[in-house]
Order: sequence, then C-alpha cells, then structure tokens
Amino acid sequence: MKFRTCLFLILFSTCATLFSQRQPGKIIVENADFQDINQFEIPDAVLLTGNVRVNHEGVIMTCNKAYFFQKENYIKAFGQVQMVQGDTLYLNSKYAEYNGNVKKAYATGDVVMRSPESSLITDTIHFDRMKQEAYYRTKGLITNRDNTLKSNSGTYYVKEKKYRFLTAVELKNPQYVIKSNHLDYYTNSGHSYLFGPSTITGKDNFIYTENGFYNTKKNSGHFLRKSYIKYKERLIEGDSLYFDRAREFSSGTRNVKITDSINKAIVKGHYAEIFKKQDSVFITKHASVRYQIENDSMFVHAKKIFLTGKAGERIIRGQKNVRFYKTDLSGKCDSIHSDQKSALTKLIGRPILWNNEKQLTGDLMHLIGNNTTEKLDSLKVLNNAFIISKDTLGAGFNQIKGVNLYGKFRDNKLYEVDVVKNNEVIYFTRNDQNELIGIEKSACSRINLLLENGKIETITFFNKNNGTLYPENEFPENVRKLRGFVWRIDEKIKSKEDIFPEEEKEAEIKIQSESEKEKAKVVQPMPIRKETLNYDKKNVSKPKK
Repeated sequence: MKFRTCLFLILFSTCATLFSQRQPGKIIVENADFQDINQFEIPDAVLLTGNVRVNHEGVIMTCNKAYFFQKENYIKAFGQVQMVQGDTLYLNSKYAEYNGNVKKAYATGDVVMRSPESSLITDTIHFDRMKQEAYYRTKGLITNRDNTLKSNSGTYYVKEKKYRFLTAVELKNPQYVIKSNHLDYYTNSGHSYLFGPSTITGKDNFIYTENGFYNTKKNSGHFLRKSYIKYKERLIEGDSLYFDRAREFSSGTRNVKITDSINKAIVKGHYAEIFKKQDSVFITKHASVRYQIENDSMFVHAKKIFLTGKAGERIIRGQKNVRFYKTDLSGKCDSIHSDQKSALTKLIGRPILWNNEKQLTGDLMHLIGNNTTEKLDSLKVLNNAFIISKDTLGAGFNQIKGVNLYGKFRDNKLYEVDVVKNNEVIYFTRNDQNELIGIEKSACSRINLLLENGKIETITFFNKNNGTLYPENEFPENVRKLRGFVWRIDEKIKSKEDIFPEEEKEAEIKIQSESEKEKAKVVQPMPIRKETLNYDKKNVSKPKK
C-alpha cells in the first residue's frame, strides 16, 4: 500500500511538473503611471499609460501606452516600444504586439533590432521566442562592424547569431561587395556562406561562385561549385579555389585553369598558387602552359611550372620532364627557362627537338624569338650538336654532327642551318629522279643547309676534307652511323595530348572520374527564386572556355 502511494505521488509530481512546463507564464505588469478598464471601448483590456513596463519570463517590454488582455495573456504596445531579452536582443519600434501563450512578438514602424554584434533596421519584424528566431519580409539594413547588408527579407537565429537571406542580398564592405540569393551570415564570426549564383566584387578582382564561404573578418574565402576569380588580366577557374584579399593570394585545386589575356597564355593543372603582388603563378600536377604564337599554339608540360614578372617581362620556368609541342616543332628536356623580355627560351638538360622529320640533339638549346613580330627568329644548339633525318626513300639515315648548330626561322619554320667545328657527315645523295647515287661520308669545318617545307634542298660543305662518295653496296652497314647516333623517333611528341607522359594520362582519368563524382554530390540547400537573379544576368557572365 505504501509502495502504491509513493508511486502515485511520484507520477503525480512528474505529471504536474510537465504540465507546469507546458503552461506559459502570465505577463506581469511591473509599472504603469495610470491603469484603467473600459469595457465599452476595449473589452477585456487594461489600459496602461505612462512609463509602462511589463515582464514575461525574462523579456522586458517598455512603452508609452499599452492594452493588456489578461485572459488572452496578450499585450499591444504603442509609442517608443522596446523589448529586451537579457543582453542578447533589443527590439525597438513604434508599435508591437506580444502573445505570452505562444511567446511570439510582432513589431512595426521604424523597427530597430540590436544584438551585441549587429543591428537591423526594417519596417516590420516577427520574433518567435520558442524558436529564438526573428524574421522580416520588408527591406532591411543590417550593420555589423565594417559590413552593411541590404535585403528584402531575412531570418535572424538568436542562438547561432546568424542571419539567413533567401532573396537578393547585398553585403557592402569598404573593400568589396557580396551579392547572393542565399547567404548565411554569422554576425559574431563574420563568416558568410554563399549558395546559388553569388558574386564578390572588389576594386581589382571579381569572384563568382555557386557554393562558397567568405570570412569577412580575415578577408579570405573558399569557393567550390562553378567558381572563378577574375583579375584585370587573369582569370582563375577550378573545382576548389582559395582567396586571401590581404595577401593578394589565390590558390586552386583540381581542374585549375588560369587564362592570361595579356600574355596570350592558358595555364592548366591540378594545384596552383597565384601571388598578385609578385605577379607570379606556380602550378603542378598535370601542369601545362599554352602560348599563342601567331596562328599557332605552343603547348608545354612540366612537373612544376613557374611564371613570374609583369606583362612584357614575364619569365617562365618548367622543372622536370619538360615536353612541348607545336605543329611543326616538338621536343623534350629536363627543364626550360623562357624570358619574355629577351625572347630567349633555354632548353636545359638532355634537350631533343623534332622539326618535321628531323631530330636535333645537343647539350644546351636556345630558341630566340622576335618580340616585334612575335615569331621564332633563330635556334642555337651548343655542344655536341647532332642532326638526324631518315633518308626519304631508303632505310638509311642522313647525319650531321658538330660542336655547335645555328638555325634561322622564317614564318616560324626552320629554313637555314649552319653546323660548325669538327663536323662529320653521312649523307644519302640522290639525283633529280630520287635515284640513289651513293652514300657520302666526309668531314669539314662548317656545313650550311637550306631547307624547303622541312626538307633539305641544298647542302654546302666548307673546308671539306676526306670526303668520299661510296656506292651503296660498298658502304658497310657497321659504319653507316656516326658515334653517338640514337634515333628516338618513337619518343616524338605528335600532338598536344602527347605532352603528358603515359603515367600522367592514367592518373588524369582517375582524377576526372573522382571530380565528376564530387560534382554529382553537390546539392542546392534550398531552391533559388528565379525572379531575384536579374542582377546576375546583367552583371555576371561566365567566360567562354
């Protein structure tokens, strides 16, 4: 019996507690200079005037005049209305209503809502104490330190200290302007989360994203879906972009593309760093550079590529496994150094060039351009110069070996070559009917070649000695190749796709597969209202690729 009694008391106590928790407290009038009840004019209401102050579970409301409906636990306030929730929220207006049963407030007329971090000015606002959310559907102006935000509607989450805007919002800072149709802004940290078409416009840069983050305190951001960063002469695209305004630094990860309009170059790779102050770019992981040369393009690949210097003085360096391709010229080397001001490009470390069907090797190669015509001017092969070309009809090889080689270009095509010092030659001589006359082996101090459409038209020997023209059947196979002969035509780079080694091509397929999967995972957090996109259509246009 005692056990049942105790159990009943516990259950009764618990139920009473839960019931009391569900029951809202009554609005308490703490002060009013005058109180009156007029059932004819305002039934069931108490008129409060003069220094009115009421309290409801921690929320203090003050005003000049109020109608208090005790049965409904409801109050209407007029004149210099202020509602205060601890030290977290201050709400001022000309008029307000508050329902103590559902803990909801409504304020209108020159509304100002303040928190320790920000203030909002609007015409009408609704506040739900249960959810700790305030929302407005009239034009609002939010001030937070150096930032001001304008929007047609928004919601403020008190606990998170966060504003959410789902219509066109504009955040202004002395250094930039953010526009978006879905922006989550945290007033305490200054963090902004951007969803859907969004832009950040600065004095010297412009950012577009459809899924991004920006820290308004540190002036840095991270951008994902369909994002790009645009400077005056440079456009940066990629699956993932980072931006630091203070350092004037940007970086990109996966499918990075940098378009340099001034230098007519496109840089690609899967990781890049851009330092605007130093005017420099570093790119790696499937890195390549494409230059515009008159009506043709030069494609260059290296493990690491560095671009430094302003327009007209740009220096480009490629390190490790350099490979390049142009319609009539391709090659490989360990590293490359190109100086735009001097128009000099150095191929360093086991360089090899293929010009049509000719193979050139040496210890060091220089390609010299002409900045006025923007065309190739000349070529130097220094130390151990070696030219090999296959005989046009037979199985043999024409070979020229010397110390240095000097070539000249016309319309970006090699038309004259001089090989000097300690020259050795093996040459298959043919008549006008392309019949083989014999195989010449000789030595001389200098050789001059004139070319037409990539083929040798004229060959001139200077200070020739010991030259002999052998009939083909009298020239032994074991002496038909000069010392150091290596025919590497199977390594020739025949297209822009071939600038990448096979292992990088395989890795690229895997990266692109992963990239497509990541893009498929991206889901818009909320539907975007199309009618608010006008400013994007007018001011934002994705650059053509």
